[in-house]
Amino acid sequence: MNRWHDKVVLVTGASTGIGKATARRLLEHGMTVVGCGRRLEALQELEVELGSIGELTVIACDVSDEEDVVSMFSKINKKYGGVDVCINNAGLSYQSPILSGESADWQRMFNVNVIGVLTVTREAVKSMKAKRSEESHIININSLSGHKVINNPAIHVYSATKFALTAITQGTRFELQAEQPSVNCRVSQISPGLVETSFVYKALGEQRASTMFQSFKALETNDIAETVIHILELPAHAQVQDIILTPYGHRL
Repeated sequence: MNRWHDKVVLVTGASTGIGKATARRLLEHGMTVVGCGRRLEALQELEVELGSIGELTVIACDVSDEEDVVSMFSKINKKYGGVDVCINNAGLSYQSPILSGESADWQRMFNVNVIGVLTVTREAVKSMKAKRSEESHIININSLSGHKVINNPAIHVYSATKFALTAITQGTRFELQAEQPSVNCRVSQISPGLVETSFVYKALGEQRASTMFQSFKALETNDIAETVIHILELPAHAQVQDIILTPYGHRL
């Protein structure tokens, strides 16, 4: 990770779960971290908890709001000259099946999980170009649900947004390759199976999630953070396409 020391990384959805664990590990490796999230109070708590580890800036931003995203990158560019790495981690899920769900829930999932990633990615690449980074990287935090539809109506629409993210990841890679050498940016994706986070409890409900997690050892948020580090540590000529990470022994 030496070549990434002092480089600027944006982590979306940084205040909890995978985003928080990833921000911590990147700070520990000497990167300058910009953490964004929707809830200012949670970001302030993050700043108190992780601020002593390294250079951390928190910015309140709803990635589904284009004005918020553009404003966030304006602040990053002004303070740091741009970003070198972008971790698209922000995402959400509602228990809203195809046949009985609420259209407002579907819209919110697509706005955050799909449109939010598109907007952040577009602005991140603009920022990388302006900074003229020698090396840059986009890492999308996807899901096993972006490769396989599980027979669970509660997450079918969520799965649709994650299948879209798989297409976005590959599409971004193609578009950036066509622009080389103007921007030297690799694009990778991490697709975890079940990770024990508040996200899962909200998506499946407290009782169902608790019962499920008692039946097997789920992935931990730090497992995903370490996978991010692994991707960044690889030499510049090696591009991870996708890492599918699942709990050992869990039947999916």
